[in-house]
Amino acid sequence: MLTAAALVWGAAMSFQSDAMNDVEPLTFQATRFLLGGTVLLPLVFFLGKEDPGRQRSDYDPKGVFVGGAVCGLFLMIACTLQQFGIIYTTVGKAGFLTSLYIIVVPIMGIFLKKRAGLNVWIGVVLALIGMYLLCMKESLVLSRGDTLVFICALVFSFQIMAIDKYAAIYNGLKLSCIQFYVCGILSAVLMLIFEEPSIGAILKAWVPVLYTGVFSCGIGYTFQTIAQKDLNPAVASIIMSLESVFAALFGWIILGQKMSLREIMGCVVMFAAIMVAQVFDVIGKKTDSE
Repeated sequence: MLTAAALVWGAAMSFQSDAMNDVEPLTFQATRFLLGGTVLLPLVFFLGKEDPGRQRSDYDPKGVFVGGAVCGLFLMIACTLQQFGIIYTTVGKAGFLTSLYIIVVPIMGIFLKKRAGLNVWIGVVLALIGMYLLCMKESLVLSRGDTLVFICALVFSFQIMAIDKYAAIYNGLKLSCIQFYVCGILSAVLMLIFEEPSIGAILKAWVPVLYTGVFSCGIGYTFQTIAQKDLNPAVASIIMSLESVFAALFGWIILGQKMSLREIMGCVVMFAAIMVAQVFDVIGKKTDSE
C-alpha cells in the first residue's frame, strides 16, 4: 500500500507545479484536500467499522478527532511549505529535499522508543544516495524555495510519526477523512486571509485539483494511514521515498523524457534500499525464530 501511495505521489508533484500557473497555492491546497475528504466520506460510512483488534474503540469520537486533527495540522503546515517552495525551486530539488524525512524519522524514533535496526539505517543511507543521483541536477546551494521545502521535510517527519501513533489505535479511514478536512479548512482560512480565490481559476486547474484531490489525497494519504499500522515508521519513510523514482519513471514512460545513466542508477540504489530495509529484516526474524 505504501508503494502504491508512492506511485500516486510520484505523478502529483508535476501536477502541483503545473497548477501554480492558474491558481494560487493556498486556494489549490484547500480545494484538493476538501475534495480528498469528501471522496472518503462514502468509504467511511460503509467501511469505517470498529476493529475489535485495536487498543481502543473507534467509537471514541473525541480521540479519533484529536488524532485526525493533529495529523491534519502537520499535513497542512508541510504541504503549505512544499507548495510555496515549488514556486521558487525545481521539481527535482523539491523531490529530493522533501524526502529528507527518511533521515529525520529514524532519528526521531530513537527518542520515541521505536529504534530502527542496522539494516534500516543502511537502507536510509542507500535511499539518500539514490535520491541524490535521481533528483539532483543542480548545486546544493539552498535558495528560498529550497529552505521552505527542507523545513517541509521536517514537518512531514512529525506527520509520519503522528500517523504511526494514531493509526495503531483508530480506524485509518476515519483518521484520513478528518485529517483532510482539518488540512483543507485551515488552508481555506489562510486562503481567505492572504489570497483572492476565484472559481474560474479553480476550474481552469481542474485536472491538477482532481488528480491531487482524489488520487494523491483520497488514495495516497489514506493508504499511508492504513499501512503504517503494521510498519516501523523508519521503514515506511524509506518506502514512501520511492515517490521520486516513480516520478522519474512516469516522465520517461508517459512524457518521453529520457533518463540518464545517473538517474537509472539512482532508481536501482533506491530499490536496493527498500530490499535492505525490509527483506533482510524478514530473513533475520526467520533465522531468530528457527
